[in-house]
Amino acid sequence: MSTDSQALMKSIIQRVATGPDLSKNIDFEEARDGMQAILRGEIDDVQSAIFLIALRMKRETMEENEGILAAILAESDKQTVNVEHLVDLGDPYSGYNRSIPISSFLPPLLAGLGLPTVIHGLDSVSPKFGLTHRHISEALGLSVDHSTAQAKARLEDPAIGWSYVDQASYCKGLHNIVSLRDRVIKRTVINTVETLIGPLRGKTTHSILGYVHKPYPPIYANLVKASGMDSALLVRGVEGGVIPSLRQKGLMVSYEGTDEKDRVDIDPKSLGIEQDMRAISFPGELDVHQNIPELADYTVKLGKAALAGEKGMFYDGLVLSASLVLWHTKKAKSLVDASQMVREALDSGKILSRLI
Repeated sequence: MSTDSQALMKSIIQRVATGPDLSKNIDFEEARDGMQAILRGEIDDVQSAIFLIALRMKRETMEENEGILAAILAESDKQTVNVEHLVDLGDPYSGYNRSIPISSFLPPLLAGLGLPTVIHGLDSVSPKFGLTHRHISEALGLSVDHSTAQAKARLEDPAIGWSYVDQASYCKGLHNIVSLRDRVIKRTVINTVETLIGPLRGKTTHSILGYVHKPYPPIYANLVKASGMDSALLVRGVEGGVIPSLRQKGLMVSYEGTDEKDRVDIDPKSLGIEQDMRAISFPGELDVHQNIPELADYTVKLGKAALAGEKGMFYDGLVLSASLVLWHTKKAKSLVDASQMVREALDSGKILSRLI
């Protein structure tokens, strides 16, 4: 165990954990080196937890956020994919605990529309311990333990064009502290930055992220730039994910680097979507803490039907979210044009062949 790392962590904790009025910020290098020491197993669980909790309680600065992200990037296996445009879907890793994650079926759809797409996550983590993309990929009968190299091959295969990749595969050190995060209980800076790691990068990489609170888009845009991705679409989505409400307007902001290029307060009705509910709720008899396999199977049933062209909330959720991505990546001139492209792809039933 590194003596230097332990001395650094002691110094950091002495400054960040001194109460609401006296806590000090740390600089980029200290945040990076402290987090990297945790990922390498050089810091014990008690000090690691204090580091994360104290940063959260005093509120992380942008410099600290970027330092934590840089540490995780340095410890991650990254691959360059030979595609012009790659979409990186950054849904919350802690999953969904109230509504069906339509976004699990967005990658094969976008791939069929000419946009190779990667989605990433893990099995279960604090604070929500919800239904995750790994659960749904398992229910589809797909491998969920691809290496980043295997995921790269799937993305470069024109017959597939999408992949799930698990945190355990691309950043073992981060995955090793999942149990620590569970014991911490509350959100930490890791929840903020882990969706921005982007283990697979195309010639141009577009980060698609969900948010809940209004101040977050410029914060995320800065972190996307710090991660090395080229553009960001911030979607005010259900449960903090990338699928907007199907019932009401929601603000979407498009960035290149940190420059805001466009924003739209999209009304689903403008794309011919008429729904009374904002999202598909879990069936009343299924509980996220007891029935994860059943919820995953239920999601797969609805998702396959939507990809086969069956109309309904799942279909509409795919139309709305995929249209935003096509608009953001300039694959369509307008959201209306994009929605027509998405409906044609779904109605053809051809997207189902990509579920391999």
